[in-house]
Amino acid sequence: MAFGGFSGNPNSQPVAEINMIPLIDVMLVLLVIFIVTAPLLTHAVKVDLPRAASQVDGSPLEPVRIAIGPDGRLDWNGEPVSRTELSQQLSAAAAQSPRPELHILADQAVAYRHVADVMAETSRLGLSKIGFVTDPGPTR
Repeated sequence: MAFGGFSGNPNSQPVAEINMIPLIDVMLVLLVIFIVTAPLLTHAVKVDLPRAASQVDGSPLEPVRIAIGPDGRLDWNGEPVSRTELSQQLSAAAAQSPRPELHILADQAVAYRHVADVMAETSRLGLSKIGFVTDPGPTR
């Protein structure tokens, strides 16, 4: 921007120089702010952690697969079971340490009542890691 003077002289020329002092002031203020805040951003607490040797548990538990057929038939890892046998198997699984994960494979035509019964039984026994297995189908 070029401004002329306030004198009524028609021969006055516009000022064609940039006033650098405000620009330098702003840059110096920003420089001081960065100098002050930079050490705060890199502050870290030095911690000397203890060293210990351990072995990784290489035998993770296989998940238990409970299949529910359209007629309410139950399978435990591919073997047909009755409701009482399912309760016994779930009790045995709940006694294991760590508790296994349960994968429920329910047919799409199965009544929700059968799935709810299985989930209620697992919840009653304290088995909380439950996953539902689905068929991903075609992508859109």
